[in-house]
Amino acid sequence: MLAFINSLFYLIFAASPGGSKGGFSQFWETYMNYPGFEVWKFVNLFIFVAALTYILKKPLSSTFKAKREEIRAELIKAEEAKKAALAKLTEIEAKLAGADAEKAAILREARAEIEQEKARLVAQAEEEARKLKAQAEGEAVRIGQVAKLQLRRFAVEESIRRADEKLRSKVNGEVDSMLIGSGIKAIGGMN
Repeated sequence: MLAFINSLFYLIFAASPGGSKGGFSQFWETYMNYPGFEVWKFVNLFIFVAALTYILKKPLSSTFKAKREEIRAELIKAEEAKKAALAKLTEIEAKLAGADAEKAAILREARAEIEQEKARLVAQAEEEARKLKAQAEGEAVRIGQVAKLQLRRFAVEESIRRADEKLRSKVNGEVDSMLIGSGIKAIGGMN
């Protein structure tokens, strides 16, 4: 199409009244029809792009609009997800801060329980030691009493044995008959 327009311009303005090239045809040939830079090619491209834009404007516009709305919806969803994630992060950080406080409280309680248990065990050990001491003292007293009793028995038995030995060594037939006679008199005689 532009080739036709270019040829028309060339026919109209190329033939000048004097037969020499000048004026518009010289300008056209020098600047507008420069090899490799033909203006008509650019004008043809401009018309093609304008027509293509006009033809595809409605379908592309609605497609781009739908894509823009889809992207906007995705951005809104992403923003909501970001807000939800930030809220969850804040909640988790609060729980972590609470966990540190809870851990410290548990440690304090555990230390207090350990101290109480330690005090209870010390008191229990002291009570057990006191009971054992009292039991040992009672056992010592009982063993001492048993030993004293055994010692008395032994002393009595030994005294009897020695007295018996002394008597046997001193008692002969004559002392024996005298003792029997005095015993009989003490009970009232023989009938």
